[in-house]
Amino acid sequence: MIDIKKTALGIELGSTRIKAVLIDDSYKLVASGSHDWENRFDNGVWTYNLDDVWAGIQDAFRKLSANVLEICGSPLTTSGAIGISAMMHGYLPFDRSGKQLSPFRTWRNTMTEQAAKELSARFAFNIPQRWSIAHLYQAMLSNETHVKDIAFLTTLAGYVHWKLSGKKVLGIGDASGMFPIDSTINDYDKKMLTQFDSLCGGKYGWKLSDILPRVLTAGTEAGVLSDEGAALLDPGGTLKAGISLCPPEGDAGTGMVATNSVASRTGNVSAGTSIFAMVVLEKTLSNVHEEIDMVTTPTGKPVAMVHCNNCTGDLDAWVNVFGEVSGAVGAQLSKARLYDMLYAKALEGDADCGGLVSFNYYSGEPITGIAAGRPLFVRAPESRLSLANYMRSLLFSTMATLKIGMDILTKDEQVRLERLLGHGGLFKTKGVGQRLMAAALDVPLAVMESAGEGGAWGIALLAAFMQHNQQALETFLETAVFDKNAGVEAAPDRTDVAGFSLFMERYKQALAIEKAAIEHLNNITKT
Repeated sequence: MIDIKKTALGIELGSTRIKAVLIDDSYKLVASGSHDWENRFDNGVWTYNLDDVWAGIQDAFRKLSANVLEICGSPLTTSGAIGISAMMHGYLPFDRSGKQLSPFRTWRNTMTEQAAKELSARFAFNIPQRWSIAHLYQAMLSNETHVKDIAFLTTLAGYVHWKLSGKKVLGIGDASGMFPIDSTINDYDKKMLTQFDSLCGGKYGWKLSDILPRVLTAGTEAGVLSDEGAALLDPGGTLKAGISLCPPEGDAGTGMVATNSVASRTGNVSAGTSIFAMVVLEKTLSNVHEEIDMVTTPTGKPVAMVHCNNCTGDLDAWVNVFGEVSGAVGAQLSKARLYDMLYAKALEGDADCGGLVSFNYYSGEPITGIAAGRPLFVRAPESRLSLANYMRSLLFSTMATLKIGMDILTKDEQVRLERLLGHGGLFKTKGVGQRLMAAALDVPLAVMESAGEGGAWGIALLAAFMQHNQQALETFLETAVFDKNAGVEAAPDRTDVAGFSLFMERYKQALAIEKAAIEHLNNITKT
């Protein structure tokens, strides 16, 4: 039996799954529901339709509600608090009437190179291509007519929160992927705001600060669920309005919370459709690096982020192919068993994948200068092709670009990493992704039982923290949530480390092949 008024509800919109979870007052999972969805590539833009956003949220919430009824014997009519999380970055502009002015441009797009370079130079601060401000400035450079009509620019989490509560706000972690944050004031950097406005020259009739969401830190109440918002979540009308909402956050911030990685000298790796590592810094970096993003924790502490657009997409596609093969011979395997079997096979392969090289680039990858997606597999005649080596190469490819960025932190900036925590789909199969990631980054990697829940649980924890914020977020997580759950740690295996190093040598050499594939492999869907 649980007191439904002491629960917290978390909803996260990930790249391939929308998940809703309910946790109790001991911060453990009570019930969950999920909805699978996919981005689409329309007219050269990676996007999601906003109608699909609400269809997915409603389906995930309906399944959660059914799970609550089954477990608790009573319907989900209320909750102590609600939190919304989603993929960071991207571009969602609206006019004064709330009309969407442009299709949602997600983090996956790499069409803002000119804008990102110009803003980085002007600010003396790295502005990645996927950041909202890069998308806005690129739209200005391209003379897109909708720019003059923008009254509100936000992220996916900010949009959902706005529709549920009427509040145009954003958690500071998610806001740090829209525009640079000054951690001394926990708000947008005022100097850079002025610099950007000078670029506009008054041409559009708005100042940047007028159209960005208001920044909030963790623990702050960010509005309540309106009648309209309750109907959006639960069209059946069982859920009642009036529930407090915490600040909406991005998947990077909720990942930090879900792995207890919000204190200085801690870090985590989130590995799903995209992959990124977050390291909470003790001091600012000595140089600006285009491979390193500066964002914040949900409380505003500076964080060095290495973000890569591609992780498990190509791996998942190949697992599906192997599933078709097993089905064709009459061996119907569950998805979970298929993943476990193929992942385990990778541990039987040669340490360096037998000379096989795989690129997982479904979309462009700025860290390696790749402009578009061309998943690619390359081998020499003398390479040792086997299922084990192939699976190992697929798994290594999910980590390779991250390794390039992390080396800048650990080698060039001398950032010390004593331990990282991993979460996300790559770590669901116990002992495989964790072991190989520890070798790739050459640092002990811990994974908790909640690793597969990721950001949905993380935003539920932030919603719960809002109800009990008499202490620092770090203290709350350490003493109330993770006091008996430090995770299972894997130290780097030296043979694996050496093997990954050889794989990376070949990987970097083969980047020229990947670039040639972009140049010469086009219009493959045309007949």
